[in-house]
Amino acid sequence: MKIQQMSFMLIAVFMFFALVGMIVVTLMLSHIRDSATQLKEQNAKLMASRIAGSPEFTCGEVYGSVKTDCIDLDKVMALKLNIDKYTKFWGVTNIQIRRIYPPIIINNQAREVECTNTNYPRCNLINLVSNSNSGYDRSNYVALCRKEKYNDEVVNKCEMGEIILRYQEAGTK
Repeated sequence: MKIQQMSFMLIAVFMFFALVGMIVVTLMLSHIRDSATQLKEQNAKLMASRIAGSPEFTCGEVYGSVKTDCIDLDKVMALKLNIDKYTKFWGVTNIQIRRIYPPIIINNQAREVECTNTNYPRCNLINLVSNSNSGYDRSNYVALCRKEKYNDEVVNKCEMGEIILRYQEAGTK
């Protein structure tokens, strides 16, 4: 009888520690999952900054100094005409550049107007790469600069904007 009681007690202690072990493993896995999600978000934000700093987008020197996270809208509009050569170059499925301020006002309401060769610079949305509607969107705030004639002088006019990237996670379709 005592052997039977001892065996039941050992089984109960084993089950208790197995249950505690499973709870600890579950908590550790959820922490790893959260860390992976944060790393993916950081990577996407860095990718937005990297794309904004690439030679196809960057302002270069503005007001005598090199600017980071600055997009030359004139370059982007020229790039939009030849974007079919760059569709897989950056490794993202969508690239969208949106001017945030100042807004486009039509009939006393702020509107979203997609940029074309005919309405540029009186627009606030440029869709560069549009391959997919699914995936994860990440954005980064940037300065949007373009050349403009002011008092018989060509100056850089900079506005507030954001670059929005959509990408597919590795292994998903």
